[in-house]
Amino acid sequence: MAGEPQSDCLFCKIVAGEIPATVVRKTERVLAFRDIAPKAPVHVLVIPHVHYPNAAALAAAEPEIAGELLAEAGAVARDEGVEDYRLIFNTGAGAGQTVFHAHVHVLGGKPMTESMV
Repeated sequence: MAGEPQSDCLFCKIVAGEIPATVVRKTERVLAFRDIAPKAPVHVLVIPHVHYPNAAALAAAEPEIAGELLAEAGAVARDEGVEDYRLIFNTGAGAGQTVFHAHVHVLGGKPMTESMV
């Protein structure tokens, strides 16, 4: 069922505390943690606690949580001390999505002149 944790989802397991992550922010509905293979000095993933396969599905089903995801991404950048940053939502394998749980990459800390994710 959409929104429910998936037993085979890496990010659902991180939300549940079954897999460790370096958490930088946490709210009742959103979790932010450092990427294990960073593409920039600041590379944080921001995910909803609820499971949707991508950002478009999340926004369609639960727009308030999608809005909170974006607000938390901005808060991560502020907390990390970066003014210029990139937010990336990959949707689908052809776009580079490897974990099919909605998430946004927050990248910063160096010039963003090239493709990073």
